[in-house]
Amino acid sequence: MEIRKVVPSGYCKGVVNAIRLAKKTREENPNEKIYVLGMLVHNSYVSKELADLGIITLDDTFKSKYDLLDEINDGIVIFTAHGIADSIKEKARAKGLRYVDATCVDVLKTQNIIKDYLGKDYDVIYFGKRKHPEAEAVLSISERIHLVTDEEDLDHLQIDNDKVFLTNQTTMSYLELSNLMKAAKEKYPDIVTEGEICNATSSRQLAVSSLEDCDLLYVVGDVKSNNTGKLADIGRKKGIRKVFLIQSYKDIDIGDLKDVDKIYVTAGASTPPKLIDEVISFLSSQSADQLAD
Repeated sequence: MEIRKVVPSGYCKGVVNAIRLAKKTREENPNEKIYVLGMLVHNSYVSKELADLGIITLDDTFKSKYDLLDEINDGIVIFTAHGIADSIKEKARAKGLRYVDATCVDVLKTQNIIKDYLGKDYDVIYFGKRKHPEAEAVLSISERIHLVTDEEDLDHLQIDNDKVFLTNQTTMSYLELSNLMKAAKEKYPDIVTEGEICNATSSRQLAVSSLEDCDLLYVVGDVKSNNTGKLADIGRKKGIRKVFLIQSYKDIDIGDLKDVDKIYVTAGASTPPKLIDEVISFLSSQSADQLAD
């Protein structure tokens, strides 16, 4: 049984920067209450690591970040890597809270492009995941931003404006984006499109789509991570016989290794390197056991 790590995989620069900022905030404010509004990055192991530093993650599926801010009355609040609405920043300032903005530079770049087109009187079609914090931050910018999650949403969309611009959440599938752009061009012939899948996401997706002779693919990451889920989707569309999204080596079912010759391991951009290494180490130990038998 051959085990290979897909390169690149794991942490991207935006995730590294967000974690660095959170740890630096704790180091510089050892006695302050520190909160993260939502998951800093979409990985529960990272949230636990922050909790060990006394940094509290406030995350609730049924509450918006704006409402979650009501639970913070003093201290410092960290805004996540996914971007944040201006209204939430204003509310934090009004409450007298200090805040640290860990928004990824690629997310900020997309937001600025959207604002530029809005300023030129365009309506914006935004390809993203519903209720994802990156998409929610973008949608808060203007009512002239229209979220589409797939081609069916695009079909139902009605925009009464000759000037239409299409872009996307940075962690979407490049395959899905390509198909959506073609469909949008048919519906709106004069549409302007600009793909904004970040380099970290696209390079990891291309690496998976380029795999050869892969019998089993493990994608390591949190189920809440959009870019992690897209890696698994691309592996399945590639035709890989077995594709599993796991959070750690503990999720591996030994029975899935039966009749498998070549295993690849990849990981989402918010997955700690330690978790990837543990998966490879565990699989290697199983391979060694097979040889011993």
